[in-house]
Amino acid sequence: MRYLLAIYTEESGWEQMTPEQQQQGVAAYMAYTEALKSAGVWVGSNRLRPSATATTVRTSNGKTQVLDGPFVESKEQLAGYYLIDVPDLDAAMLWAGRCPAAQHGIVEVRAIWA
Repeated sequence: MRYLLAIYTEESGWEQMTPEQQQQGVAAYMAYTEALKSAGVWVGSNRLRPSATATTVRTSNGKTQVLDGPFVESKEQLAGYYLIDVPDLDAAMLWAGRCPAAQHGIVEVRAIWA
């Protein structure tokens, strides 16, 4: 079954890190991605650009509205995702717990509607 591991973090956290901390963070995500691939559960993943670059589209009363920026104001923003294929929710939650974001943000686990 496929699950989306949606990663929510505080965007400003990256800029507040030292270059060494940033390198460690990148290395942690690279190692996590390699672990997913080695286990044969990785389907895809991407890091997203900052939420300030987002465009929100909504249709109301037959008119399309286009707004710059994210729709929701929150402390954490959607920063990226992993799409994995595992036997069940328990396995997905185990992988989510291993994600580096679980230590400094939130990893939301959602089943893909199939």
